[in-house]
Amino acid sequence: MSDTTPPVPLTLASRADQVFPTLTPEQIARVAAHGHVRRVEHGEVLLEPGDQNPRFFVVTAGHIEVVKPSGDTEEPVTIHRRGQFTGEVSMLSRRRGFVRMRAGEAGEVIELDREQLLMLVQIDSELSEILMRAFILRRVEMIAHEFGDVVLVGSTHAPGTLRVKEFLTRNGHPYSYIDLDRDAGVQDVLDRFHVAVADVPVLICRGEVVLRNPTNEQIADCLGFNDAIDHTQVRDLVIVGAGPSGLAAAVYGASEGLDVLVLEANAPGGQAGLSSRIENYLGFPTGISGQELAARAYTQAQKFGAQLIIAKGARQLACDRKPYAIEIDDGPRVPARTVIIATGAEYRRPSLENLSQFEGAGVYYCATFVEAQVCRGDDVVVVGGGNSAGQAAVFLAQTAKRVHMLVRSNGLAESMSRYLIRRIEQSPAIVLRTCTNLVALEGSDHLERVRWRDDESGSIETHHIKHVFVMTGAVPSTGWLRGCVVLDAKGFIKTGPDLSHDDLAAARWPLARPPYLLETSRPGVFAVGDVRGGNIKRVASAVGEGSIAVAFVHQVLHE
Repeated sequence: MSDTTPPVPLTLASRADQVFPTLTPEQIARVAAHGHVRRVEHGEVLLEPGDQNPRFFVVTAGHIEVVKPSGDTEEPVTIHRRGQFTGEVSMLSRRRGFVRMRAGEAGEVIELDREQLLMLVQIDSELSEILMRAFILRRVEMIAHEFGDVVLVGSTHAPGTLRVKEFLTRNGHPYSYIDLDRDAGVQDVLDRFHVAVADVPVLICRGEVVLRNPTNEQIADCLGFNDAIDHTQVRDLVIVGAGPSGLAAAVYGASEGLDVLVLEANAPGGQAGLSSRIENYLGFPTGISGQELAARAYTQAQKFGAQLIIAKGARQLACDRKPYAIEIDDGPRVPARTVIIATGAEYRRPSLENLSQFEGAGVYYCATFVEAQVCRGDDVVVVGGGNSAGQAAVFLAQTAKRVHMLVRSNGLAESMSRYLIRRIEQSPAIVLRTCTNLVALEGSDHLERVRWRDDESGSIETHHIKHVFVMTGAVPSTGWLRGCVVLDAKGFIKTGPDLSHDDLAAARWPLARPPYLLETSRPGVFAVGDVRGGNIKRVASAVGEGSIAVAFVHQVLHE
């Protein structure tokens, strides 16, 4: 194909100048200083889908064709011409790409491997801004156009469907969705892969592997999320949990030269990542969704070289030796010179007899775009009186018919930000029910009815409502620590000055110095965010704790 051939339509570009920018000669020269220039021949394949060692190319002569293989055919994606560059965010994480790249004619490129690219974006602020923005926007467009290597066949009546959707969405992985309840041609897909309706949800991974109601870990393994990570390498810092505090620690630690590995049992963002909109976080006057904030922080951590293992939860901390080691699900121990525990907290499950029957099939613990689409036009219940419940109620009121907000107390003033209270009061779609408790859930394969009790009158009402969002209380995720660090009476981790002389004596604190701020009863093991006793439940404070902990990590490593 000659360079005069009309370009393939930019199917991924709504902002072509930012998604596919053209570098200046001076910028190209700065890229070349980090890689090497080489000739390419017409038809030469530069990258295949799934390559484990992705490379970054800048075109200096000729052009590169980008296509998506589909069976025996190829779907054209775009053409990179002189001054343009390849790649998107998978380049930073070494996750498998989706496309094939080949030289459309004989020409010349500048080639960089991942490490060279990371060095470039870390030291050249101008190129970093151009490249990182393009990488992020390309992934955004891929998600918007369902451009990926995954097909999900699901149903609103299959609880696992929502979980798989959330896992893929929160991890920024594009997928195509086939609705078993609506798409007439779905049976052809099921027949092709010998799948029964009872197997739903079904994930068709990379067009060849069929996963029936897969766990998040199975999905991560099939998509190669963690393939490029050495689990056995002794790290300067291992962070357990990728909520705001854990991601902040990863950004600061990696940017300051530490070898950082993050372990995350589900997806980046923690509870904050499930928030529909955070409006009181400094620097975002119009607000930002928790998922967007988490995605930016994750990309930022990768930019500085931090690595993240997805869908591998921590099972135990081996704290009786140095270096420490974290046992993970179905994997080897991960050794660490220092550890930051950022496992956060989970919403407390209400004591309802058949709660587990409806989790994911009418009972939800977050309110994101995925859940909002499921309950569009219906009545919903939000249980809770904190900021998370308030944000969920306001968000769901945009698409739900009516939002019934159940609060045990007689008001919201003591537990919720004033701006959220005002929005709830002014929204005609939200009904605030104080001194009210949810007492029963009823249905078959999906929630069909709820009952709640007015604690002042004692009356119980039954309503035909199919969606309940539970956001009450906080239970710290500390069960995996098994006595390694001192906890308070509620199970949160005690740190720094909160550790008494008796606590340290019982834990056999071995050093002459007292624990640093945020340090646990184990030297070099820190706790930040919602898992820490006395934490302030705000995103900004969690981010602050993560960055502060890294300062003390440096001191421990130099001891």
